[in-house]
Amino acid sequence: MTILVLDPRWPDMLPVSVAQRIRGPVEFTMEVPVSVRWDLADAPDGPSPWLLTTNEDDEVVRERIAKGEHVERVPSLEDPVHQAVSVMHAARTRGQWERSMTHETLLPYLHEETEELAAAITDNEGDEALRKELSDVLLQVLFHAEIAAERGAFGFAGVAQGFVDKMKARSPYLFDGSSGPVDAETQDRLWQEAKAKGN
Repeated sequence: MTILVLDPRWPDMLPVSVAQRIRGPVEFTMEVPVSVRWDLADAPDGPSPWLLTTNEDDEVVRERIAKGEHVERVPSLEDPVHQAVSVMHAARTRGQWERSMTHETLLPYLHEETEELAAAITDNEGDEALRKELSDVLLQVLFHAEIAAERGAFGFAGVAQGFVDKMKARSPYLFDGSSGPVDAETQDRLWQEAKAKGN
């Protein structure tokens, strides 16, 4: 049997190279959308079955992996941003300290990490130090987004969408299909106009 782990963000997105190799019988864990099941209902028979899932923690999936079944993952699961969000979710789910944190109790850590980032920049500590400190600030963003996601407010994708929305409002030339430089005066005017409107 081959276990294919789909990306829960886009379970319908199967790489063509993988979809062409899927042979029946095809099994699915409960959370796999009906649309995926329909698309693969007529998969030709093959030498061994496939199990499609978006949840590697599913009991059936864990049992089959433990038996040594072959596992494939769609490439989007290797995306570092997805991995970062998944790691933060796991940390918040499993770690007692992480579970105890709130937006308020995390504030000292956010201050500390931003100060360390500023120091790495002002002290010219180099690219590796800058990367490390930026990742520490990202940890804080991920942490706050995970806490917000738990109460159904927004997740990390919502934070990223907020950034895109702000840039659409304040820097519309980045989204209008134009190219070429934009002078600083125009940039400042557009930015201030959008900011005055609350964007």
